Amino acid sequence: MTDTRTAAQTFVPESEVKRFSPTWFGDLAIRYAMVIVMVLIIAFFLYRSARFGTVDNLQTILVAAAPFALIALGQTLVILTGGIDLSVGSVIAASAVFGSLTAKAFPDHIWLAIVAGVVVGFIAGAINGFVVSVIKVPPFIATLGMLTLASGVAYVAGNGAPITGLPADFSRIANAQFGGLTLPVILMIVGILGLAIIMRRTTWGMRVYAIGGNPIAAGIAGINVGRTIFSVYAISGMLAGISGVMLASRVTLGAPNLGVGYELDAIAAVVIGGASLLGGRGSIWGTALGLLLIQTLNNGLDILTVPAYWQKVIKGVLIVAAVAVDVWATRRRSR
Repeated sequence: MTDTRTAAQTFVPESEVKRFSPTWFGDLAIRYAMVIVMVLIIAFFLYRSARFGTVDNLQTILVAAAPFALIALGQTLVILTGGIDLSVGSVIAASAVFGSLTAKAFPDHIWLAIVAGVVVGFIAGAINGFVVSVIKVPPFIATLGMLTLASGVAYVAGNGAPITGLPADFSRIANAQFGGLTLPVILMIVGILGLAIIMRRTTWGMRVYAIGGNPIAAGIAGINVGRTIFSVYAISGMLAGISGVMLASRVTLGAPNLGVGYELDAIAAVVIGGASLLGGRGSIWGTALGLLLIQTLNNGLDILTVPAYWQKVIKGVLIVAAVAVDVWATRRRSR
């Protein structure tokens, strides 16, 4: 009896041994690689600059991240289905221009400017969704075409020049504060929380993941693949429209080149956050982490007065490293 009790007390299940093995720690480090990188980056900047850790600087990071967050969230949905949206930067510009024009035309009804910008973004996204889901044009080509189209429309609407002389009420949209947070930051937080819940708790979210994993199998299972793909592009465009209005309000200017290059940062945030460009894998929380990592890096490098061209080099290396780690981890799991 004593021997049996001793054996039972000293016995360690095989699963427990694996849990604390070097392999387990290695897998854990890979899984939370971006969290570790984020902590190391923050620690480095805190060591190099006392200004980095101030509350004002934290607010600066959040304000800078907010416009990118909205388009990165939309980009996440698109990438989860195995697609990509290259048009969001130009859609931001078109929404900013039309929102600004509406604000000048109806200075006493600023809400119309918001509606105009969102509608322009939604229409652009809906066109992308229709071309991809119904006409079956590859997402890269379809959204590349919309990138050029939306940019051209923005320049035509503004006669090739920025929309200036906007009413003061328009500039208050992005600067309005609630509980110490500006409206764009609040929209970012609500967007992250809302989409995280939707993707984890609703059948629509499960359909998006299923289509990204295997669209043929998803169709056989009864999922309306075309309608779901249309919806993610429409949402991506709508979020870009909101971002365009917020940016135009923030700078009090409806510039036709306002969102140039933003699509690349959005895609970078999604990829760094662990999403697969092949679709079916990724999360809203991962995108939020990737976004904050990029904005924290930008902010810290600006504080340390690192030249802009070196900042691009650093971000490029970070993106390639994130993809390399993801590919390596996927191969390791498949063995």
